[in-house]
Parts: sequence; C-alpha cells; structure tokens
Amino acid sequence: MNKSTALTVCFLLLMAMAISCANPPPVRIGSEGAYPPFGYLNEVGELEGFEIDLGNELCQRASLECQWVTNDWESMITNLRAGRYDTIMAGMSITEERDELIDFTQPYFPPEQSLFAALAGADEGVTRGRVAVQTATIQADYLEGRVAELMDYGLAEETIEAVLNGQADSTFASHSYLKDIVSDSQGRLEFVGSPVLLDSGVGIGVREEDKELRKKLDEAIGSMKEDGSLNALIIRWFGEGEPTF
Repeated sequence: MNKSTALTVCFLLLMAMAISCANPPPVRIGSEGAYPPFGYLNEVGELEGFEIDLGNELCQRASLECQWVTNDWESMITNLRAGRYDTIMAGMSITEERDELIDFTQPYFPPEQSLFAALAGADEGVTRGRVAVQTATIQADYLEGRVAELMDYGLAEETIEAVLNGQADSTFASHSYLKDIVSDSQGRLEFVGSPVLLDSGVGIGVREEDKELRKKLDEAIGSMKEDGSLNALIIRWFGEGEPTF
C-alpha cells in the first residue's frame, strides 16, 4: 500500500468514526406490550400506554433517539443482559433480587398495593386457595408457599380468564392493573381480602455497565417530577386516586 492509499484509508476510517459518533445507534426500549395501562398493543398492533408516552418524553428530554421492542415478560431481564434491547419499561417493580442482575433508575411510578380479585360473592378463603399470578412477578414471589396452589401464567390477562372460567379461585396483581378490569367486569369480579404493599416503585431497567444511559434517564425522570408532568401523566392514564410523587 503506497502512502497516498494509506492516507485515503485513514481518512475514510476517521470519517466513519466521526459519523458513528455523531449518529449513535438508537436506544432500544423493551416492553411487554401486554400490561395495560402501562403498555399494550392497540387494534392496529402499535404500542400504547402510560410507559410509551413516558418513554418517548424521557428520550426527548435526554436527547436520545429511541425505538420500542416487544418481548415476553418472563425473559425481559435475560434479553436485556443479552443485548436484545438497552432498557426495560414494562411495569417492572424495583426489587433487591432484580437489582442484583441489572440496575434501575429512580422510580417513575410510586409503590402501590397488590390485591386479590375473585368472582363476586367469594369469601376470603379464595386468597389462600388456587391463586393465578403472572409468572416471574413480585406477586408470584410473595405467594410462594402461602397458598394451596400457585398457578403461573405467561400473560396477566390469562390470570383473569382463569378466575372467570373457574380454573382459579382468585388472582393477585397490582391495583393499577386490576382496578379497571374489576370495574368493567359488570359485577362478575370483586376485590377480596387485604391489600399488600410489595414493591419499591417501578423503574427503568438498564444493564449495570450502562451507567451513562442510566444517568441521562434518571435526570429526565427527575425533571418530570420537578415540573409536575410525571404526576399529570400518571393521572391521565390511571385516574385520580392512584399514588403520585
């Protein structure tokens, strides 16, 4: 390779590096897309919900280009660590067990109660019988060894179907998820038993090594808390009466 060619190659490499730095790859946000009103697929298969609106706003405030990726709930953390996406926004509660595997931003949704729902007229005993839960959730962890039969389902909506068709005696999930389902059940479902506070709020999951990304998202969440826009978004999607910051 002569000197002229070598200089040309070096120049092209430097240009490619400059373009790459100027246009970093988009931040991919992992969502289950099956947990309304946090995130769900609408009639035309597009993601909608509280976290979609929130995530888009956070990316704008952090000057990040972002794109959404859907993924099954059970493998959310596994696929984040494997690099399928860069963050998790999927109604994921911050727990010590999860924090050993990944990092979290500060909460963008406050701690909330978990409740049992059963067919109308059921007594409190259904909370200790066959209880349907979504697998790999804080509710599933809490009920392990506390009920006669813990019935795991891949999707939250399947736990509701299990109660309605008599396969399960009750389901146990967050109030924000269950409240509209119970309200819209035309009297078929009702809350039963005592509420339980299990989590430390919902945060964005990031890989432990992505500290700069976590910092940017943390600052964006903090700015929305300060100007009141995060509380306004919570009220818009969950209604009055839900916990706010």
